[in-house]
Amino acid sequence: MFSKPSVTILMVCTANICRSPMAEGLLREELKLRGLRRKVTVDSAGTSAMLGHSVDSRAQLVCAREGIDLRKSRARQVTAADLLRFDYILAMDRRNLQWLHDSCPASHRDRISRLGSWAQRDPIDDIPDPYFGSLAGFESVLLKLHLCMDGFLAHLLEKLKPIGEITE
Repeated sequence: MFSKPSVTILMVCTANICRSPMAEGLLREELKLRGLRRKVTVDSAGTSAMLGHSVDSRAQLVCAREGIDLRKSRARQVTAADLLRFDYILAMDRRNLQWLHDSCPASHRDRISRLGSWAQRDPIDDIPDPYFGSLAGFESVLLKLHLCMDGFLAHLLEKLKPIGEITE
């Protein structure tokens, strides 16, 4: 018998073929390493998604170097239902954040934040879109995602402790 996930997280970028699937894959891997994969649902979507497209091959390559497989991921659009059902909606940049705020009912806007704001040492303004750049841009994005994920994971682990999800 499987238990229902305790926390749901949606990563959001523009086309859902670079940044948000990279962030989704990285978080899934971090949760797997901590034995929390079944406790947390992670997904990604785009504000102007390239529906059905595969993740950019450069994003796949950079993530594969760290054991993160993005080959099955397909781009999808953020839906109105997403804005109501996810506990955390993490935007990659200010433009995505504004789109989410404009699309979301006021009662649910507190669930939306920029992923960069979760960086522990110094907040990262935006996770830049690497699509029109080189492989180095994707490597830089993954590094920024790691910095942000460390802070977000610390918060998430604290949130899961009180409800008995972590037994360490």
